[in-house]
Amino acid sequence: MVRSSIKGLHHVTAICGDPRANHRFYTGVLGLRMVKRTVNFDDPGTYHLYYGDGAGTPGTIMTFFPWMGMPGGRPGTGQAVSTAFRTGDSSLEWWKRRLEEYKAAVRGPLRRFDESYLEFRDPDGLGLEIVAAPGAPPAAGWAKSPVPPEHALRGFHTVTLHEASHEPTGTLVSAQMGYQPLGGEDGRLRYRAPGSAGAALLDIVARPGGRPGLQGVGTVHHIAFRVEDDTAQLGWRERLQRAGLVVSPVMDRSYFHSIYYREPGGVLFEIATDNPGFATDEPRESLGEKLMLPAQYESQRAQIMRVLPPL
Repeated sequence: MVRSSIKGLHHVTAICGDPRANHRFYTGVLGLRMVKRTVNFDDPGTYHLYYGDGAGTPGTIMTFFPWMGMPGGRPGTGQAVSTAFRTGDSSLEWWKRRLEEYKAAVRGPLRRFDESYLEFRDPDGLGLEIVAAPGAPPAAGWAKSPVPPEHALRGFHTVTLHEASHEPTGTLVSAQMGYQPLGGEDGRLRYRAPGSAGAALLDIVARPGGRPGLQGVGTVHHIAFRVEDDTAQLGWRERLQRAGLVVSPVMDRSYFHSIYYREPGGVLFEIATDNPGFATDEPRESLGEKLMLPAQYESQRAQIMRVLPPL
């Protein structure tokens, strides 16, 4: 039995190329805090980098697998094509000037669902947006951020999926995962996680006959939804399996526990727990400053550190 609703997004994980360029952009330009530097559980010779607010709050976390040498991906159907962050309702012009200063190609301000937003791409071509969200509460601060607190990013606003058809994915999201339909605009349907104040929105855009996306550098690997704890997660696993989805066993990711499944259009979904959190193996005040390894790789630390480029 499902104990609690899905609270919205937990994190978004994408693929990048050079981890140093990725680190400079997300911390130095967007002003996010690196809340964890660790390695890919399945490929310990590469980083897994986590960025978020000052506390590493679920719903603010953008993560990356840096696979240098991997070809660039192609956005298309069956992919999460854009990740939007929230900011204060008077900060868009500041962000536009900042992104242009750092040579990012910016479009906007544009309008959608009565909100203003900017479109841009990171150094690997990953699609990003910043949305002026009236009433968005401030995120937990990071004292070393180069972005003034009044303009700081405040976690996720929306993830946009491109699908061959609205219906199969929309049915899963609403009928099985509990998201509430909010209506549509220009072929885009919007859904909200029940009772969630932030990181709550998921948009589905139908592209009948569109080219399927190809995974690679500059594309999203998976999106993760947030639940309170292990009991809630097990309830969701049972419910999704009863709905006919193939769901992975629970996997311990050190900072949260995860289950994975593919939605009908092909995007990899994850449900992740809030617990135990990013401060489980290092103090909150020094999050992300040292390389933290899963226990099974600690004996290989010297070898791993030799192959990882310094950030």
